Amino acid sequence: MAKQPHLLVGEGDVNEIALIPGDPGRVDRIAAQCENVEEVSENREYKVVNAEYEGTELTICSTGIGCPSAAIAIEELHNVGVETVLRVGTTGALQAEIEIGDMVVATGAAKEEGTSKRYESATYPAVPDYDVLSNLVDAAEASEGVVSDEPDTTASGPSGAAVHVGPIVSDDAFYNESDEFVADWEKAGLLCIEMEAAAVFSLARRRGMRAGAICTVDGNLVKGTQKGETEEGELPEKAKNNVERAIGIALDAVAAL
Repeated sequence: MAKQPHLLVGEGDVNEIALIPGDPGRVDRIAAQCENVEEVSENREYKVVNAEYEGTELTICSTGIGCPSAAIAIEELHNVGVETVLRVGTTGALQAEIEIGDMVVATGAAKEEGTSKRYESATYPAVPDYDVLSNLVDAAEASEGVVSDEPDTTASGPSGAAVHVGPIVSDDAFYNESDEFVADWEKAGLLCIEMEAAAVFSLARRRGMRAGAICTVDGNLVKGTQKGETEEGELPEKAKNNVERAIGIALDAVAAL
C-alpha cells in the first residue's frame, strides 16, 4: 500500500492506538511523557510520532483544527491499521460552574458541524466507545480527581481542577458562536464546546474503531471568556498546567486499554 497522502504514513509505520491532539505542538508535549519517541512524519497540520508509555506502544498524531481535517486523519489512520483513537484537546465551557483548567470527558457530541453529516444523518449519535470512555473515567479517578456528572466546583483533585463527565457539542464556526447558540447549548446541559469530537466519534464508529475524548477547559462562553483573551497567550496558565494532567490521564487510559 502506498503512503497516505496527508499523514505520509503506510502500513506498519504506526501503532494500533493513537492519541490525537489538534495542535501539532501538543504532539511533543504528549511525547515528553513517553519513552522511545520516534518522529514518523510531518506534513501540513499533521505531525505523527511513535512512542511507548508504560510498556504500551502508541502513536501520537495531530489533526489540526476542525472536523474536516480530523476526518482526514481518522480515515488515513484507519487505512494503516489504527484501531483506537483518543482525542486530547481543549474546549470552552458552556456551564457557569465549570472553571478554566477543569477537564471534560465526553459521553457524546452534538453535531453542530458539517463533516459528520456527509457520512450519515445528523440523527445518528456521535458517541465514544464504552471501553475507552470507562478507562478515561477510571484514569481520572485514579489521578485523585473527582469525576462529576454535573458541573461542581467542589469536585477537585490535587490540582484544584474538576473532571466533568457528560455531553458536549462540536461546532465549525469558532467566531460565530452567538449568545443565542450559547444560551441554547447551556440550557440543554451540554458541558462544553470544541471542534473535532463529533466527527471523530461518528467516523470511528463507522470504520469499526474505538474512540474517546478528554479536553481541558480554556475559556467559558457563558461567562464571556475565550482563549486568547488574556495576556497569558492562547491558553490561560491554569489551562496550560492542566493540559499536562489531561495528557497523563489519557496516557493512563491507553495503558489500561
